[in-house]
Amino acid sequence: MFEERSYRKQFLSAPASISSVIASLLEPVVATGTLAVVHAVYGVPMDGVSMALAILLLVLMFPGVNRFGAAGLGAGVDIILSWVWVLCVLGLLGYATGSLETVDPRLLVAWAVATPLVQWALVAVGTGVLRYMASLPESRRPAVVIGAGRMGLRVAQMLRERRAFGHDLLGFFDDRSADRVNLPSDAVLVGTLQMLPEYIEQHAVKDVFITLPLTSQPRIQSLLESLQNTTASIHFVPDIFGVSVIQGRLEDMGGVPVVGLMVAPFTGINGVIKRCSDIVLACVILVMISPLLLLCAIGVKLSSPGPIIFRQLRTGLDGEIIEVYKFRSMRTTDNGPVVVQASRGDPRITRFGAIIRRTSLDELPQFVNVLQGRMSIVGPRPHAVAHNQHYRRQVKAYMARHKVKPGITGWAQVNGLRGETETLDKMTARIEYDLEYLRNWSLGLDLRIIARTVKLVFFDKDAF
Repeated sequence: MFEERSYRKQFLSAPASISSVIASLLEPVVATGTLAVVHAVYGVPMDGVSMALAILLLVLMFPGVNRFGAAGLGAGVDIILSWVWVLCVLGLLGYATGSLETVDPRLLVAWAVATPLVQWALVAVGTGVLRYMASLPESRRPAVVIGAGRMGLRVAQMLRERRAFGHDLLGFFDDRSADRVNLPSDAVLVGTLQMLPEYIEQHAVKDVFITLPLTSQPRIQSLLESLQNTTASIHFVPDIFGVSVIQGRLEDMGGVPVVGLMVAPFTGINGVIKRCSDIVLACVILVMISPLLLLCAIGVKLSSPGPIIFRQLRTGLDGEIIEVYKFRSMRTTDNGPVVVQASRGDPRITRFGAIIRRTSLDELPQFVNVLQGRMSIVGPRPHAVAHNQHYRRQVKAYMARHKVKPGITGWAQVNGLRGETETLDKMTARIEYDLEYLRNWSLGLDLRIIARTVKLVFFDKDAF
């Protein structure tokens, strides 16, 4: 499930289309533009607070999500949810800095309501334009798929889903006979690879997707040679999804084409956005929870002898060992080569420790780790060094989760995988969610995870 979603979304990143460039700018431009329009309507000049808000919006919302082509209601719900997360962050910042009191509430409400409606309308218009352009005869792109295996079926499904945007799947080509391939009833096996060049010319095929396995290199080379004199665009879709592809992309390194299969998502502008959001949110949250930190520290000190802060050794970015801070919740501290995970009813956990573990308050000191640059607010949860050495031999792509900084909360945790992972199946499921986060990261996803984490802290009774 995770790999199919990632394949359709972001395998080899192609040159940006016009629609994707527009989409990346649409959300921040609409938010800042609507803010300026609302100021003009109310006759309020853009002061320093408003200008700072506009700059913050550009940082938080760039790049925007490409929603062109999404269903009307589904796109609207997605836009509204993403906007709510942004408003929550801005509200926290405004409360912490006291700037909310300087802005007219009517202006804020009008802006908060108008922004998602304008964006929704523009997405609908853009989708309509794309559909109209794709419906023109000269815009249709007849396509064929080479190879009727697993990857060929995935590509075929993708082409069917994109029919409204210009793709017409004509069928499959495979050297195997029809009784040896497992095609769905609505699929057409056109012929063998030898018939392909003539078929391309007769049917004006514009796109050829080669999905043969990498073990078929001689056949692929021969096929490419036979297609050199056609006008079709040739796309090679290697069947490499036995590997956990993370942020796969095609790069030009000094004139050499390099395919990245497992690459960290936080490079370039994404890295700047991630770090800036971590610093801003961590500062705001630490200011807001400072009284709670003091109460937790007093509770830990009174609950049992020992230090207030427990410094755990964990595996961080690129496998480096880091110190992670937590409020001590146990009478003993395991931090050596053998670490026994805490379990429900563990006698080592103090009474006060059980409370802060159940509510995740023991994790609050890790916001200091975020400011230090050791951790991020959202990311794969850091595991004990001993657990890494154990599970890296049992769970596929286990260490790939360390391509990013560990987080205070993560995609796995908000999907029911908090606390103890007492079975191999649970650990495997947690790693799958961690890798899905790496494949599909966006600032919007981070805000969504933070919001769901807050909900879990107050309403999840199963954590300990």
